Amino acid sequence: MGEGWQLIKIRGIPLRIHPSWFLILMVATVAFQQHFRLNLASSASGDPAAVVLWALGLVTAVLLFVSVLLHELGHSLVALSQGVQVKSITLFLLGGVASVERECSTAIGALLVAAAGPAVSLVLGVSLLASGHAAAHVAPWLGVMVTELGSLNLVLALFNLLPGLPLDGGLIVKALVWQVSGSQRRGVEVANACGRLLAFFAIGLGVLLLLRGAGLGGAWLVLLGWFGLGAVRNQQQLLQLQSALTSVTVKDAAGRRFRVLDSGARLRELSQLRLAEPSPTGAADWLLVCDRGRWQGVIDDSTLQELPVQRWDSDRVGDHLQPLSSLPCIDGDAPLWQAVQQLEQSNSSRLLVLSPAGLPSGTLEPPELGEAVLARLGVKLPDALMQAARRHNTYPLGLALPQVVRGMLASGELPPTELPPTVPPGQR
Repeated sequence: MGEGWQLIKIRGIPLRIHPSWFLILMVATVAFQQHFRLNLASSASGDPAAVVLWALGLVTAVLLFVSVLLHELGHSLVALSQGVQVKSITLFLLGGVASVERECSTAIGALLVAAAGPAVSLVLGVSLLASGHAAAHVAPWLGVMVTELGSLNLVLALFNLLPGLPLDGGLIVKALVWQVSGSQRRGVEVANACGRLLAFFAIGLGVLLLLRGAGLGGAWLVLLGWFGLGAVRNQQQLLQLQSALTSVTVKDAAGRRFRVLDSGARLRELSQLRLAEPSPTGAADWLLVCDRGRWQGVIDDSTLQELPVQRWDSDRVGDHLQPLSSLPCIDGDAPLWQAVQQLEQSNSSRLLVLSPAGLPSGTLEPPELGEAVLARLGVKLPDALMQAARRHNTYPLGLALPQVVRGMLASGELPPTELPPTVPPGQR
């Protein structure tokens, strides 16, 4: 779903309208217009004019989505109190959704955030129904509007409490299982299974209603079930992504974006090596330097830029080395999530991969890391997409792996740790 158009900010949270919202606004306006026509036709004020009925339908539809907005604000404000940044609230075809930067770091916090939305809808529903009689004494149309909005808010609250993802009830189930089992992953698995059952039930019931001529109601249930299956599939893919990040090791994903030079070589050879390189994809290969089989350090192109050309034939590569410890390093047996974290912490686009003996054995960059994760998920990307990722040195398909790792760390699924760069032996 796209971002839509931003209208305003509420407590720093952008409120967006997706184009599909206008479709459901139109449908709701028609439904409410018919509802007012049926309920006001026999009132003392007589049969209202058509333009009045349409105006009442539109106002009621807008107020219904104000209720949806308040529901999402309930989630968002509690999330902010738990230290979770809310990126936006978007109203769309199926209601509203709050987009958060990450999940809560505790099961209790996640439970409070999930329960806040239905609680707001429940309070709104009870309050409006309780005031419906008084509103009817003010004006019949006002009584109909207040009672209808109260009923719909109760339905919104109860519907969202159904125990399956992506509904709030599914999030509550996830939080409760997380609290009892100590595993957020287990909570997601249980809530996902419930969500899948609910989605199939909604689709089956919707098809049955369609066959019996229910029309819009049946189609709406099928649409909700389809949307629910998509959300369940997304959660399942996230679980698989997390599993890949913890089970695949760095050495399984590593490439070899370094070349080896002898420390006795002249700088002229370094220049010729660079000129002979094919058109680079991403950053140039690292140049590691050896002396009689022992790793000495690394040299970069700044040496050629700083020295006059006359010295290229006299100065040796070994005279201008930087230690290998200047490169961000990681052990080849480390899981991929640590590589994602270290790439982000070191603000580097490449890691030097070390063998069990602490010697350079390869390199790891975001495109290779992302490709290894996707391969574990059974996804094979076309060469054109991988070439584009290598050219920009980014995760393929825009995989948000740093955000996934941050979420896993915050939820306790990964051990909290700082990852200082591993230093090769002899370079300390």
